[in-house]
Amino acid sequence: MPMATRRSALAEGWSAVWAQRSARWGMGIVLAYVLAALFAPWLATHDPVHQAVEASMQPPSAAHWLGTDSFGQDIYSRLLYGARLALAIGFGSVLLGMVAGVALGLLAGLAGGRTEWAIMRVVDGLLAFPELILAMAFLAVLGPGVDNLVYALALSFVGPFARTVRSDVLQVRAQPYVEAARLMGVPMREIVVRHVLLNVAPGIVVQAGIRVSIAILLESGLSFLGVGVAPPTPDWGLMIAEGRAFITMAPWIAGIPGVALAILLVALNLLADGLRDALDPRSGEAR
Repeated sequence: MPMATRRSALAEGWSAVWAQRSARWGMGIVLAYVLAALFAPWLATHDPVHQAVEASMQPPSAAHWLGTDSFGQDIYSRLLYGARLALAIGFGSVLLGMVAGVALGLLAGLAGGRTEWAIMRVVDGLLAFPELILAMAFLAVLGPGVDNLVYALALSFVGPFARTVRSDVLQVRAQPYVEAARLMGVPMREIVVRHVLLNVAPGIVVQAGIRVSIAILLESGLSFLGVGVAPPTPDWGLMIAEGRAFITMAPWIAGIPGVALAILLVALNLLADGLRDALDPRSGEAR
């Protein structure tokens, strides 16, 4: 595909996404979270893991803008570093799951026969388990930790990506221009990159946008259950889990990270809805 054509397609796709009001709102909120996470070392007012028992459970004040938790840790600083961790785990796990899932989906859709059957049976096995249960089982074997949490979530996303890509590849493979390129002797690698992968890319982007919010929710849920990130790491799930014991005495301990998590998830869902409406040709408002 000529470079000018590629740039034109990218510009058209960006215009379609930007035309969606939900995508603009979601993108703006997510960008604010990303900037807060990136500049957390400069925006934080305290060490996020420093404990000061004498200052425990203080309400929001000039010294601690969002109050402190039961260990005297500054909630505002932990909130910023928690955003960094949530976004890193969310995007990192989705990226790993996407790479593996897209590779399996492409191979299954293009190879066919026994190869396709074997790959899809493995995918069916992954999809048979709910994402939370699969991630918990993986962490039970390897133990808690940020790296293991990313791998566990990535494994749970391989199946959805593989199935989506395989379905799209089967549709694209049946198109006349793909068969014409094969008959003309175009190398298979070029057919895959130029005709197949570019045509299934919108579905991959939409799937990735949906999975990021799921990954962040699962990460917080696993940490809330005590099988995800280990304390005293700044993590929204851990902060909510700690604050539930003091919900009547100090509601800000669990309430503030809970609200921050809810806003981020809503923004990611808005962005994913906008991407779907703009890029997915099967959507009711497709371009």
